[in-house]
Amino acid sequence: MGKDTFYITTPIYYVNDKPHIGHAYTTILADVLARYHRLLGEPTHFLTGTDEHGQKVQQAAKKNGVTPQEHCDATVVRFLELWKRLDITNDDFIRTTEPRHKTIVQAILQDLYDRGLIYQGSYKGWYCVPCERFFTEKDLVDGCCPDCHRPVEELEERSYSFRMSQYQQQLIDYIEAHPGFIMPETRYNETLGFLRKGPLGDLCISRPKSRLNWGIELPFDKDYVTYVWFDALVNYISAVGYRANDAEFSKWWPASYHLIGKDILTTHSVYWPTMLMAMGVPLPETIFAHGWWLVGGAKMSKSLHNVINPMDMIDTYGVDAFRYYLMAAMSLGQDADFTELLFATRYNADLANSLGNLASRVVTMVTKNLDGITPPAAVANEQNQELMDKCLKAAAAMSKAVRTMTLDLGLATVMEAVREGNRYFDQMAPWKLAKEGRIDDLKQVLRNAMECLRITSGLLYPAMPGKMGLLRRALGMSEEQVVPHIETLSVWNQLEEGAKLGELGILFQKVDLKPLVEADKKMREEADRLEAAAKKAAEAEMARQETPCELITIDQVQKVCLKTAEVIAAEAVPKSKKLLRLQLRLGEETRQIVSGIAEHYKPEELVGKTIVVVYNLKPATLCGVESQGMLLAASAGTELRLVTLDGPLPSGAVVG
Repeated sequence: MGKDTFYITTPIYYVNDKPHIGHAYTTILADVLARYHRLLGEPTHFLTGTDEHGQKVQQAAKKNGVTPQEHCDATVVRFLELWKRLDITNDDFIRTTEPRHKTIVQAILQDLYDRGLIYQGSYKGWYCVPCERFFTEKDLVDGCCPDCHRPVEELEERSYSFRMSQYQQQLIDYIEAHPGFIMPETRYNETLGFLRKGPLGDLCISRPKSRLNWGIELPFDKDYVTYVWFDALVNYISAVGYRANDAEFSKWWPASYHLIGKDILTTHSVYWPTMLMAMGVPLPETIFAHGWWLVGGAKMSKSLHNVINPMDMIDTYGVDAFRYYLMAAMSLGQDADFTELLFATRYNADLANSLGNLASRVVTMVTKNLDGITPPAAVANEQNQELMDKCLKAAAAMSKAVRTMTLDLGLATVMEAVREGNRYFDQMAPWKLAKEGRIDDLKQVLRNAMECLRITSGLLYPAMPGKMGLLRRALGMSEEQVVPHIETLSVWNQLEEGAKLGELGILFQKVDLKPLVEADKKMREEADRLEAAAKKAAEAEMARQETPCELITIDQVQKVCLKTAEVIAAEAVPKSKKLLRLQLRLGEETRQIVSGIAEHYKPEELVGKTIVVVYNLKPATLCGVESQGMLLAASAGTELRLVTLDGPLPSGAVVG
């Protein structure tokens, strides 16, 4: 980092969501990084929180007969409880309904408005007075409101926009000059591709209270609240004293890392930087977009019934094992697969059979043969040199992994040192030394094994603080040594001779994989069945398209809802040569669509395009990936072209 403090943030999570593995992963990753930087002696600030404004909150509160604030107060508890269970050490938890946040958002809005960077425009649509809602023409049923079936009237609505377009070239220049600003490289290229595609539009930042009153009021127009993204992004600076405490703000800002999922890349790599440029605030050092956790190759989705509940995993395997797997099994920036079988297989290999086994053997033998007393320092020789080398190499590798955001590689090196500890233990056969009465040799072997455990447990402590704290106490370390001192992890013979070992028990209970193998088999069979059904449906659709068109009525046409969609991300579907997975923005909504256009378009060519999609198509699964709609394209022979617009229109506009 470019400063001597470390400030890390997660996205603020939408309070209506039920916490799942995606929320848990980002927050655990931030926690592990924060813990490592604290071990390095760096002043560290770790921020997370909840996004509590917007229409869904307002609707849910009305449905439950409570105020929006009461609804938020009740639902935020789900995140607070999970973070406690996951042993998260955040320094602050911000809620966007707090006065400290709302005051700053309004101050920013007023400043931008006063300087002409927010201006007034208009919006036209069909309004239902009883329902207090706008509808598009395609939403209407026989020209009436689709909800109450009463007549609607066409209204033109005032709105306010932020001059985001003014900062397009400035942002491009900044990104090109700072290759570490957006990571990993694929997301860096994706953002630049989006910005270079064409003119960047301005950002509508208002919603009228007539249809949405749960938000932060515009200070210059009491009839409007601000767009939820303009509100939410400000949390990163409002939480550390922007416009409220200059000393605190200058201490922590710019942020070292904004950790985000790749599905919210554009809001963080385009909206947020342009907002900061307009405010005259330095940009964060790095926006890091991690990948998704897939289940059997498919993105988690309620409709596919494959959402992983963190609470279930914690209850079954313990929080430390869950934290370890999430850090060790995903290469930052790439997608990773999560099934209970994959989890349990790695749990057995790394934790039960390697780390847990070595810890149990060492503590048991010291307790049984040396009265539980830490033996004298070991002397370096040919027999323990490789063990020492691998442990000290692990310390260096872990330090590098934290700096380069390659935690999985660092943890893999630590596990290599643990496995070398088991190999050394087997080779030296201390049980034979005890039987032969060679106590001095026995002490040396056990001390070397204890030193291996001391170093590796310290390196693993940020990922598994509970279990590693237990192990370090069992090694006879004092309470002040349980949280490791980073400088001691690169030096051999740091245990205190004569210290009394503590109790350990079973550190990680081995898991029976047989029932999980059977469950995994059934899951994959179901995925194959769904894929086959989707393929059959696709073939039927192609056959239908090749047959002469039948005449249809206007009523049938009106059932199809077409909308404009902006492509914000695109990538190939694993194990498929034809399919691309597109992330689309339709107004305030984000959707995923899978389409067989990989032979005609490269993913980077699509980012930034505005296309037309069938909005109300029932979701389907293709190659294990859910598709929430269908894009429109024209084909002739081997040629295929997407249906696009001949001029700029916002995403989510109705086509018809």
